[in-house]
Amino acid sequence: MSLRRPTCRPRVEGDREQEIRDATARVLAEVGYDRLTMDAVAKAAQASKATLYRRWETKASLVLDTLCTLKAGPETPIDTGSLRGDLVAAFGTPTGFVNTKALTVFSSVLTAIATDEELAAGFRERFLGPKLAVSREIYARAKERGEIRPDLDLDLLEPALPGIVLHRAIVLGEPPTRELVVRVIDEIILPAATRRVEEPVPTT
Repeated sequence: MSLRRPTCRPRVEGDREQEIRDATARVLAEVGYDRLTMDAVAKAAQASKATLYRRWETKASLVLDTLCTLKAGPETPIDTGSLRGDLVAAFGTPTGFVNTKALTVFSSVLTAIATDEELAAGFRERFLGPKLAVSREIYARAKERGEIRPDLDLDLLEPALPGIVLHRAIVLGEPPTRELVVRVIDEIILPAATRRVEEPVPTT
């Protein structure tokens, strides 16, 4: 089964298939990606390994499908009329960063992305790709409305919001909340997007 799909919306064929994904999420949260096995998932889902392999050829494909069923970021355009409103609506809700289950599963695969090429490629295309596209559209609309300065480097700014929130959650152990997301938007993202950067003072 090819891992290359245009969006993070795997085809669901029935309740049993979703039960297996739910079991995969539980095992991921308990032991992480590296220690997850098809045997462990089959046991947790009360299914046979043959059942799993008929639907997913590899562990990576099973984990990717599981990630894609979790609500962890926007996948459809959000237009509230302002950059702040769009960012809060997209990321400050239970379908955004304020989703502890999705965060737990997400953090369990982070280290594996650096070593598992199949997982990394699918993760970037199927899980991150749709979310990055929505984020880019939010900032592009804001630039068209004149809300942000025209010289802004969007490639540099766009990852800042998720990067800060995930760092505080995964590294510092601070659960993501709507209040945290709004603070990062108001105190870091919006000032960076709208404030003119002064030229550095030459040193003598």
